[in-house]
Amino acid sequence: MRPMAKSLSSFWAALLIGWVALAAAGVLYARFKDIPGWAAGPVLAAFLVEYPFYLVPAFPELRKRLSGIALPLFLLASLLLPYLTCYVASGQFLWLNLIKLAALALALGLWYLVLPVSVVTDLAFLTLVGALLLGNYFDRIYLDPYPKLKIAILGRVAMFQMTVLVLLIGRRVAETGYGFLPNGKEWRIGALHYIYFLPVAACLALPLGAVRFAPPAPVWKTAGIFWVVALFEEFVFRGVLQQWLEEWKWSRAVSLVIASVIFGSAHLWFTGGGRHFPNWRWALIAAVLGWFCGHARNQAGSIRAGVVTHALVVATWREFFV
Repeated sequence: MRPMAKSLSSFWAALLIGWVALAAAGVLYARFKDIPGWAAGPVLAAFLVEYPFYLVPAFPELRKRLSGIALPLFLLASLLLPYLTCYVASGQFLWLNLIKLAALALALGLWYLVLPVSVVTDLAFLTLVGALLLGNYFDRIYLDPYPKLKIAILGRVAMFQMTVLVLLIGRRVAETGYGFLPNGKEWRIGALHYIYFLPVAACLALPLGAVRFAPPAPVWKTAGIFWVVALFEEFVFRGVLQQWLEEWKWSRAVSLVIASVIFGSAHLWFTGGGRHFPNWRWALIAAVLGWFCGHARNQAGSIRAGVVTHALVVATWREFFV
């Protein structure tokens, strides 16, 4: 089978499976939270519209079709269509918010079409992405259609796939292993680094008071860690930043440490569970986790090993700690 045909068949299979899973999860969540259909329906439809766009970066043969001006147009569609699906149907559509999203998509999509590739433009791009995510930019655009529906995550998910596409296509970052399914070697290396990290984390987190035990959380709270949060963060910090540091003539060991420290610093803004900025305790723990994830990436030659470590750690924390 030709690579394009194989890629397309895999894409369609992932799309259909994902649509079924998302639809079922959305219906169950709405019932669990007692959310009326008029509010839940448009939101679920918006996530279903976003999902195909989110899949594309993991399929190299499909990514090839998005070179040049096709990239900003794709990003524009991936950000605007889910927003329109949600807010036109719910009657909360605002032109200003649509313009803000369009401006963001074009800024990202045109970044490397207009600007030269350099250390300055690379770091500026990552800084912009970090500022938008940490600054809760999407919270001011994706207004909650119902009190129990927090849907700014829809904008963040779109931001994740746009960032990945710009760096893989526009910046032509070397292949990092971005994908949804680790192979056996990546699972093994990632799981071993998770096991290695646990005693180190316990020696740090418990004395520092960074976490406390809690009753097991519902399983749905840990859903999506692997294929969304962990995958994106490992791509940016290990697949891109750590790789760039190596290309900029830093040794592999030094690059690993620097990328880990920057990863930890990003968690100074973590304020969940009553925590406040600067959350230096979580920054320290995250920096150590970053080292283990980066080491897993180095050993496996793919960020997917680091994704396994990262996802298992976050899932353990969310299930048993606060």
